[in-house]
Amino acid sequence: MILLTTSSGLFQCTNKLFLSDQATGLQVKEFARKNAANALSVANMVMGMASILSSLNGHHHAACWLVLIGYLLDLADGAVARRLDACSALGAKLDDFADFTTFGIATSLLLRTPDLLDNILCMCYVLSVFVRLCFFSSGIPFMYRGLPCIYSSAILASASLLSGGNMVMLRVIAVAMILFMISQNFYPHDRVLESQAWKKVVYAGGIVMVFCSSFPPACAYYLLWSVSYILFPTSLWSSKV
Repeated sequence: MILLTTSSGLFQCTNKLFLSDQATGLQVKEFARKNAANALSVANMVMGMASILSSLNGHHHAACWLVLIGYLLDLADGAVARRLDACSALGAKLDDFADFTTFGIATSLLLRTPDLLDNILCMCYVLSVFVRLCFFSSGIPFMYRGLPCIYSSAILASASLLSGGNMVMLRVIAVAMILFMISQNFYPHDRVLESQAWKKVVYAGGIVMVFCSSFPPACAYYLLWSVSYILFPTSLWSSKV
Protein backbone atom coordinates (compact mmCIF):
# COMPACT_ATOMS: atom_id res chain seq x y z
CA MET A 1 0.00 0.00 0.00
CA ILE A 2 2.81 2.39 0.92
CA LEU A 3 4.58 1.51 -2.34
CA LEU A 4 1.43 2.18 -4.38
CA THR A 5 0.88 5.55 -2.63
CA THR A 6 4.49 6.59 -3.27
CA SER A 7 4.30 5.59 -6.94
CA SER A 8 1.02 7.47 -7.36
CA GLY A 9 2.46 10.60 -5.77
CA LEU A 10 5.55 10.41 -7.96
CA PHE A 11 3.37 10.05 -11.07
CA GLN A 12 1.28 13.08 -10.10
CA CYS A 13 4.39 15.20 -9.47
CA THR A 14 5.88 14.14 -12.82
CA ASN A 15 2.61 14.90 -14.60
CA LYS A 16 2.40 18.36 -12.99
CA LEU A 17 5.98 19.13 -14.01
CA PHE A 18 5.27 18.02 -17.58
CA LEU A 19 2.12 20.14 -17.79
CA SER A 20 3.98 23.07 -16.26
CA ASP A 21 6.76 22.75 -18.84
CA GLN A 22 4.16 22.64 -21.61
CA ALA A 23 2.45 25.76 -20.27
CA THR A 24 5.81 27.55 -20.00
CA GLY A 25 6.67 26.56 -23.58
CA LEU A 26 3.34 27.90 -24.82
CA GLN A 27 3.87 31.16 -22.92
CA VAL A 28 7.35 31.57 -24.43
CA LYS A 29 5.99 30.95 -27.94
CA GLU A 30 3.16 33.43 -27.40
CA PHE A 31 5.59 36.03 -26.06
CA ALA A 32 7.85 35.50 -29.08
CA ARG A 33 4.88 35.80 -31.46
CA LYS A 34 3.67 39.04 -29.91
CA ASN A 35 7.11 40.65 -29.73
CA ALA A 36 8.95 39.49 -32.86
CA ALA A 37 7.99 42.65 -34.74
CA ASN A 38 8.75 44.81 -31.68
CA ALA A 39 12.23 43.25 -31.56
CA LEU A 40 12.80 44.35 -35.17
CA SER A 41 11.69 47.89 -34.29
CA VAL A 42 14.06 47.94 -31.31
CA ALA A 43 16.85 46.64 -33.57
CA ASN A 44 16.09 49.48 -35.98
CA MET A 45 16.35 51.96 -33.10
CA VAL A 46 19.67 50.41 -32.04
CA MET A 47 20.97 50.85 -35.61
CA GLY A 48 19.95 54.50 -35.41
CA MET A 49 21.71 55.06 -32.10
CA ALA A 50 24.81 53.28 -33.38
CA SER A 51 24.73 55.48 -36.49
CA ILE A 52 24.49 58.61 -34.31
CA LEU A 53 27.54 57.51 -32.30
CA SER A 54 29.42 56.66 -35.50
CA SER A 55 28.70 60.11 -36.95
CA LEU A 56 29.79 61.85 -33.76
CA ASN A 57 33.03 59.85 -33.77
CA GLY A 58 33.78 60.54 -37.44
CA HIS A 59 32.99 57.04 -38.77
CA HIS A 60 30.97 58.26 -41.74
CA HIS A 61 30.96 55.01 -43.74
CA ALA A 62 29.60 53.00 -40.80
CA ALA A 63 27.00 55.67 -39.99
CA CYS A 64 25.56 55.49 -43.51
CA TRP A 65 25.41 51.70 -43.62
CA LEU A 66 23.76 51.52 -40.21
CA VAL A 67 20.98 53.77 -41.56
CA LEU A 68 20.57 51.43 -44.55
CA ILE A 69 20.35 48.40 -42.25
CA GLY A 70 17.65 50.27 -40.33
CA TYR A 71 15.86 50.73 -43.67
CA LEU A 72 15.69 46.95 -44.12
CA LEU A 73 14.54 46.37 -40.55
CA ASP A 74 11.78 48.96 -40.88
CA LEU A 75 10.42 47.31 -44.02
CA ALA A 76 10.34 43.97 -42.18
CA ASP A 77 8.75 44.87 -38.83
CA GLY A 78 5.28 45.71 -40.18
CA ALA A 79 5.23 42.62 -42.39
CA VAL A 80 6.16 40.39 -39.44
CA ALA A 81 3.53 41.99 -37.20
CA ARG A 82 0.78 41.42 -39.76
CA ARG A 83 1.98 37.91 -40.58
CA LEU A 84 1.90 36.88 -36.91
CA ASP A 85 -1.29 38.85 -36.17
CA ALA A 86 0.67 40.81 -33.56
CA CYS A 87 -0.17 44.43 -34.44
CA SER A 88 -0.47 46.56 -31.31
CA ALA A 89 -0.43 50.14 -30.03
CA LEU A 90 2.97 49.45 -28.43
CA GLY A 91 4.33 48.21 -31.75
CA ALA A 92 3.12 51.35 -33.55
CA LYS A 93 4.79 53.58 -30.94
CA LEU A 94 8.04 51.61 -31.07
CA ASP A 95 8.02 51.85 -34.86
CA ASP A 96 7.60 55.64 -34.74
CA PHE A 97 10.35 56.05 -32.11
CA ALA A 98 12.69 53.85 -34.14
CA ASP A 99 11.90 55.75 -37.35
CA PHE A 100 12.53 59.10 -35.69
CA THR A 101 15.84 57.88 -34.26
CA THR A 102 17.19 56.28 -37.43
CA PHE A 103 15.57 58.26 -40.23
CA GLY A 104 15.37 61.56 -38.37
CA ILE A 105 18.26 62.16 -35.98
CA ALA A 106 20.81 59.66 -37.35
CA THR A 107 20.21 60.67 -40.98
CA SER A 108 20.38 64.39 -40.19
CA LEU A 109 23.84 63.92 -38.67
CA LEU A 110 25.10 62.77 -42.09
CA LEU A 111 24.65 66.44 -43.07
CA ARG A 112 26.46 67.82 -40.03
CA THR A 113 29.48 70.11 -40.45
CA PRO A 114 30.87 72.98 -38.34
CA ASP A 115 29.00 75.39 -40.63
CA LEU A 116 25.97 77.07 -39.03
CA LEU A 117 23.79 76.72 -42.14
CA ASP A 118 24.47 72.98 -42.30
CA ASN A 119 23.45 72.66 -38.66
CA ILE A 120 20.23 74.53 -39.40
CA LEU A 121 19.63 72.16 -42.33
CA CYS A 122 20.10 69.22 -39.92
CA MET A 123 17.45 70.65 -37.61
CA CYS A 124 15.07 71.29 -40.51
CA TYR A 125 15.50 67.71 -41.66
CA VAL A 126 14.73 66.34 -38.18
CA LEU A 127 11.67 68.58 -37.89
CA SER A 128 10.37 67.48 -41.30
CA VAL A 129 10.65 63.82 -40.24
CA PHE A 130 8.88 64.67 -36.97
CA VAL A 131 6.05 66.44 -38.82
CA ARG A 132 5.82 63.59 -41.35
CA LEU A 133 5.51 60.95 -38.61
CA CYS A 134 3.11 62.87 -36.37
CA PHE A 135 0.71 64.69 -38.63
CA PHE A 136 0.72 63.22 -42.13
CA SER A 137 -1.89 60.47 -41.89
CA SER A 138 -3.57 60.26 -45.29
CA GLY A 139 -6.83 58.77 -44.04
CA ILE A 140 -6.85 56.67 -47.24
CA PRO A 141 -6.25 52.90 -47.04
CA PHE A 142 -2.92 51.72 -48.48
CA MET A 143 -1.69 55.29 -49.00
CA TYR A 144 0.82 57.64 -47.31
CA ARG A 145 0.70 61.42 -47.52
CA GLY A 146 4.19 62.77 -48.08
CA LEU A 147 7.25 60.68 -48.93
CA PRO A 148 7.94 58.04 -46.23
CA CYS A 149 11.08 59.09 -44.37
CA ILE A 150 12.82 55.73 -44.84
CA TYR A 151 13.22 56.46 -48.56
CA SER A 152 14.58 59.96 -48.06
CA SER A 153 17.09 58.54 -45.56
CA ALA A 154 18.14 55.73 -47.87
CA ILE A 155 18.71 58.24 -50.70
CA LEU A 156 20.79 60.53 -48.47
CA ALA A 157 22.85 57.69 -46.99
CA SER A 158 23.48 56.11 -50.42
CA ALA A 159 24.34 59.43 -52.05
CA SER A 160 26.69 60.26 -49.20
CA LEU A 161 28.54 56.97 -49.66
CA LEU A 162 28.71 57.25 -53.44
CA SER A 163 29.87 60.89 -53.42
CA GLY A 164 32.33 60.48 -50.56
CA GLY A 165 30.33 62.92 -48.43
CA ASN A 166 30.10 65.70 -51.02
CA MET A 167 28.25 68.36 -49.02
CA VAL A 168 27.08 70.40 -52.02
CA MET A 169 25.25 67.38 -53.40
CA LEU A 170 23.94 66.33 -49.99
CA ARG A 171 22.54 69.80 -49.26
CA VAL A 172 20.58 69.79 -52.53
CA ILE A 173 19.28 66.26 -51.92
CA ALA A 174 18.35 67.04 -48.30
CA VAL A 175 16.30 70.09 -49.31
CA ALA A 176 14.56 68.03 -52.01
CA MET A 177 13.80 65.22 -49.52
CA ILE A 178 12.39 67.71 -46.99
CA LEU A 179 10.04 69.07 -49.66
CA PHE A 180 8.97 65.56 -50.68
CA MET A 181 8.28 64.56 -47.05
CA ILE A 182 6.10 67.56 -46.25
CA SER A 183 4.35 67.60 -49.62
CA GLN A 184 0.70 66.71 -50.03
CA ASN A 185 1.48 64.04 -52.63
CA PHE A 186 0.22 60.51 -52.03
CA TYR A 187 2.50 57.45 -52.02
CA PRO A 188 1.39 53.81 -51.84
CA HIS A 189 2.03 51.47 -48.93
CA ASP A 190 5.14 49.57 -49.91
CA ARG A 191 4.49 46.14 -48.41
CA VAL A 192 7.55 44.70 -50.09
CA LEU A 193 7.49 41.41 -48.17
CA GLU A 194 3.75 40.93 -48.66
CA SER A 195 3.56 41.49 -52.39
CA GLN A 196 4.91 39.93 -55.58
CA ALA A 197 7.89 37.60 -55.56
CA TRP A 198 10.12 40.08 -57.41
CA LYS A 199 9.75 42.61 -54.58
CA LYS A 200 10.90 39.97 -52.10
CA VAL A 201 13.88 39.33 -54.37
CA VAL A 202 14.65 43.08 -54.29
CA TYR A 203 14.54 42.96 -50.48
CA ALA A 204 16.81 39.89 -50.41
CA GLY A 205 19.21 41.77 -52.68
CA GLY A 206 19.30 44.58 -50.11
CA ILE A 207 20.37 42.09 -47.44
CA VAL A 208 23.11 40.76 -49.73
CA MET A 209 24.37 44.30 -50.34
CA VAL A 210 24.93 44.75 -46.59
CA PHE A 211 27.54 42.00 -46.76
CA CYS A 212 29.14 43.78 -49.73
CA SER A 213 29.39 47.09 -47.86
CA SER A 214 33.16 47.27 -48.41
CA PHE A 215 32.44 47.41 -52.17
CA PRO A 216 31.54 51.10 -52.88
CA PRO A 217 28.94 50.57 -55.65
CA ALA A 218 26.87 48.31 -53.36
CA CYS A 219 25.04 51.31 -51.90
CA ALA A 220 23.88 52.25 -55.43
CA TYR A 221 21.41 49.38 -55.07
CA TYR A 222 19.56 51.25 -52.29
CA LEU A 223 19.72 54.50 -54.23
CA LEU A 224 18.06 52.96 -57.28
CA TRP A 225 15.50 51.17 -55.10
CA SER A 226 14.49 54.36 -53.27
CA VAL A 227 14.52 56.62 -56.33
CA SER A 228 12.28 54.12 -58.16
CA TYR A 229 9.74 54.46 -55.34
CA ILE A 230 9.62 58.24 -55.92
CA LEU A 231 9.52 58.03 -59.72
CA PHE A 232 7.15 55.05 -60.08
CA PRO A 233 5.24 54.84 -56.80
CA THR A 234 1.96 53.40 -58.04
CA SER A 235 3.04 51.47 -61.11
CA LEU A 236 5.83 49.61 -59.29
CA TRP A 237 5.47 49.76 -55.53
CA SER A 238 1.78 49.82 -54.69
CA SER A 239 0.90 46.90 -52.42
CA LYS A 240 -2.12 46.31 -54.69
CA VAL A 241 0.01 45.92 -57.82
